[in-house]
Amino acid sequence: MPWDEAVAPTLVSNAGEKPLPDQAGGHASGGAAALQYAWAGAWVVAARGAYDMDSITPLAEALETAARKHPKVILDASCVTFADSAFLNLLILTHQAGTLRVVAPSQQVRRLCEITGVDHLLEIRATIDEAAAS
Repeated sequence: MPWDEAVAPTLVSNAGEKPLPDQAGGHASGGAAALQYAWAGAWVVAARGAYDMDSITPLAEALETAARKHPKVILDASCVTFADSAFLNLLILTHQAGTLRVVAPSQQVRRLCEITGVDHLLEIRATIDEAAAS
């Protein structure tokens, strides 16, 4: 399934905030945010907040761009407070598009991956350094 069909095409503005130096970021509704930066030869997307069909678009755009431009993408999921099937679908699509490592998933994300069996498909690591080295 193409990226644009996999997620809701609702764009959410950055509300005038500037990304941190050397980082690109996008803010979604419900306090969701995705910061991006290079680390040890990989591209890291650090997701924060709750992700569902209404808030997944900025993270989806960040991961799609990262997968196209970088040989290894790391998703830091340690600060994801809620995730549903839209988030899970995004992980699977990103995994299919390139090399994806999921780092330190929150308990809610870990449980979602375990229940659906996606934890056997994705490469889950404890730290960003471990993910970059693998």
